[in-house]
Amino acid sequence: MIRVFLLDDHEVVRRGLADLLTSSGDIEVVGESGSAQEAARRIPALRPDVAILDARLPDGNGIDVCRDIRAVDSSIKGLILTSYEDDEALFAAIMAGAAGYVLKQIRGTDLVDAVRRVAAGQSLLDPAITTRVLERIRSGVEQPRELKTLTEQERRILEYVAEGLTNREIAGKMFLAEKTVKNYVSSVLAKLGLERRTQAAVLATRLLGKSH
Repeated sequence: MIRVFLLDDHEVVRRGLADLLTSSGDIEVVGESGSAQEAARRIPALRPDVAILDARLPDGNGIDVCRDIRAVDSSIKGLILTSYEDDEALFAAIMAGAAGYVLKQIRGTDLVDAVRRVAAGQSLLDPAITTRVLERIRSGVEQPRELKTLTEQERRILEYVAEGLTNREIAGKMFLAEKTVKNYVSSVLAKLGLERRTQAAVLATRLLGKSH
């Protein structure tokens, strides 16, 4: 039997998924939760083969949960279930060690097949996308002097600031808490010797060649 844990903040969705998976005959749902924090705590103890994780939750996101549980037990496979097709989220999922990333519009039989394949050690991530992500990580493009002090995460935040996004919007795109983004923005301003985010936006537009 393939042991599965379900994380989704909608009880109806969890119930539907549980019914779908258990009716397959070879899958057993060993636990479920509507909370990211509770799931991150319970999943390592239950040791499922596959954790189906909703990407967006009121108290966090499935991508962070995937990273946390795999840090404790890398044998647990993470399958991210999301309503949104989003390059940034996909990038984050790959970085978190997820074995798959599927849209909620997926047919029931395809989801059962996805769980079986992930449990068997296969990856459902498109190799071309994975390659693109790895290239993005490795790309040693020469950066302007001012940007060299920034981490990859801080640089992405700076790019979003240049696009005029609020902390809340950045948090949504990067699957971070709004407070975390605020701390990152403060760190970016300090490193660049600036006082206001509008100054950071102007500098970023110049350095990154943003047309926004």
